Amino acid sequence: MGVFSEIKEDFVNVYQNDPAIHRKCEFLFNYPGVWAVAWYRIAHRLHRANFKGIARMIMGINQVFTNIDIHPAARIGRRVFIDHGFGVVIGETCIIEEDVIIYQGVTLGGVSLTEGKRHPTVRRGAVIGAGAKVLGNIIIGEEAKVGANSVVVREVPNGSTAIGIPAHVIEKGRDKDQFSHNKLPDINKELFEYLLKRVAVLEHVMMKDNNDILDEDLKLEQIYDSFLKAIKS
Repeated sequence: MGVFSEIKEDFVNVYQNDPAIHRKCEFLFNYPGVWAVAWYRIAHRLHRANFKGIARMIMGINQVFTNIDIHPAARIGRRVFIDHGFGVVIGETCIIEEDVIIYQGVTLGGVSLTEGKRHPTVRRGAVIGAGAKVLGNIIIGEEAKVGANSVVVREVPNGSTAIGIPAHVIEKGRDKDQFSHNKLPDINKELFEYLLKRVAVLEHVMMKDNNDILDEDLKLEQIYDSFLKAIKS
C-alpha cells in the first residue's frame, strides 16, 4: 500500500469510528493526532530513503503545529489513531502495530541512551490511556489495555489490563471490548482498607483471646497473599 493510501485509510478509519466527528471539515481544526500520523508517514518514507535531515525537519514542523513528537524512524502500522494527541511522544525505535489507539499525553519512551532497540513495541489492537508512560524495550500485547497515568516498565500480556505506578497487570485474558476507566480497581485503596482491617483485628486480639477474631485474621491473611500474588504476576 502506498503512503497516500495509508493516509487516506487513517482519515477514513477515524471518520467511521470516532463518534465525536460529524463533518469531514472538522479534520482541519480538531484532529492533530491524525495530521501528525499523516506527516509521519511521509517523513518515514523519506527517512527510509536516507533523506533523514528532511524527515526530521518535517516532524519538527509537525511538532510545532500539533504538539506531538514522533521520530520519523519509528514504525507505525495502519489505522493507528492518536486521539486528541497533545503531548504524545513516540521514540525512534518504537514499533506500533495496526489498530492501536493512543490518547493524549502518552509517552512511548526509552530508559537508555545506548544504541539498539530501546523503545516499546505495542501490538495490534492495544489501547494506551491518557497520560500513560510506557518505558523501555518492552512489549504491550495484542488487545492489551494500559490505564490512564500508569507507568509501565514491564511487559503486558495479550488481552490484559495494566494500571498503577509502576503498572501491575490486574486482568488477564479479558475480552476485546474497550475498557472503562471508572471500572478499574483502585489497588492503593484496597491495600489501605486491608491495613485498617488488619489493625482492628490485632487490637481485638490484644484485648482478649477471641477465636472468631483469629479466624477473621486468617481470612485476611489469605486475601493479602492473593493480593501479593496478583501484583507480582
